[in-house]
Amino acid sequence: MDDLRHLVEGLKELDTDTSKCMRCGFCQNYCPMYGETQREFDVSRGKIVLLTNMADKLLDDAPGLAYRLDRCLLCGSCQINCPSATPTVNIFLKARALVAEYMGLSPLKKLIFRTLLPNPKGFDLALKIGSTCQGLVFRKVRDSIQNSVEAPLLTALIGDRHLQPLPARSLHETHRDLDTPAGESGLKVVLYPGCAADRLYPKVGEACIAALKHHGVGIAMPADFACCGLPSLASGDTRGFEKQVRQNLALLTNTRYDYLLTPCGSCTATIKERWPELGAFTPAEREQIRGIAGKALDINAFLVDVLKVQPVTPADNAVAVTYHDPCHLKKSLHVDKQPRDVIQANPGYRLKEMSESDRCCGCGGSFNLIHYDYSKQIGKKKRDMIVDTGAPVVATSCPACMMQLNDILSREGDKVKVKHSIELYADSLHASAAHAENG
Repeated sequence: MDDLRHLVEGLKELDTDTSKCMRCGFCQNYCPMYGETQREFDVSRGKIVLLTNMADKLLDDAPGLAYRLDRCLLCGSCQINCPSATPTVNIFLKARALVAEYMGLSPLKKLIFRTLLPNPKGFDLALKIGSTCQGLVFRKVRDSIQNSVEAPLLTALIGDRHLQPLPARSLHETHRDLDTPAGESGLKVVLYPGCAADRLYPKVGEACIAALKHHGVGIAMPADFACCGLPSLASGDTRGFEKQVRQNLALLTNTRYDYLLTPCGSCTATIKERWPELGAFTPAEREQIRGIAGKALDINAFLVDVLKVQPVTPADNAVAVTYHDPCHLKKSLHVDKQPRDVIQANPGYRLKEMSESDRCCGCGGSFNLIHYDYSKQIGKKKRDMIVDTGAPVVATSCPACMMQLNDILSREGDKVKVKHSIELYADSLHASAAHAENG
């Protein structure tokens, strides 16, 4: 009875949200999926029309409704450009949750979202096994400047993706329960690396630590952080999302800090915007969530807005670098100048803007897994924009975007390295330290 009441209340709430849409179709100009298919149900207006009287749609064809809702990257391009400020991302997340509640989740999704991602030790074990055994299925892509691997034996499962090999050690294994006092800055931060910067791109996390230590910032990084919950939300699993949030709340309960920093725009946006708005939490949990959300900040924004890192004049032999704006970082958090300032704080690089730098790269998290063909098509347009600059390096500020850019550039054989903006900044600190030692 409680589940039925919750479903009815959710449907009523969704009707209220969707009523804000004026059906103007302005979103057609910005939706990357609609740009590929030209199908009305792939754009926000079409999906919102589909969600009108959603109860009837669930009864008539729930699988068809789920299929159409999944054909969205949740990039927020429609929302930021909507004349009526329709909260499209939240609408689609809520709708996916209602569909999942009505239809139920597959056993595999329950395993991933409710057992694996809320349990860091189990997640670590799965990745450790994968790292140890990856040589059996992966082979290095020849002449790949991105250090990519492919898995011909798994083409039926993962397509022709070019992947990044799993590291031998995660960031939190190297820095087990890191906890350093505030230095000259007088500030103490929690570093929330996110799943990708912790377990897939630990060099990004290392760069964050190096930059913070350089500026005398104390760092707390508990070893048992869970996922931020966005993959669960994108699949409609509110219960998995709640379990993951509660695991993170427990780690932060007795931790004193000035800011919670992440090197992932998606993680930051989820903590700041989705944690306070979604899920069923107690009043005490809500209060703690609001406190955390108020302190959550992107690492680039912290360096520029708080620590006042500024661009410098590039050296005569500076290397050209172009920058890709992650969707959640720019469109949800409005952080776009700060990563560029961080990159230009390294005199070894000269920024060269690409056209449509904020155009979605086509990853979209789980979208890439479900609709890889469309993800590749959207990504190919981004790849062309990168290559047209002639820059040998493309930087971004989201590990998911890094995975997508590595894939699309590697498959085309392009000699373009993919870096996180914080990696470029940390490189300048290492260079300065080495120069000081030698001088």
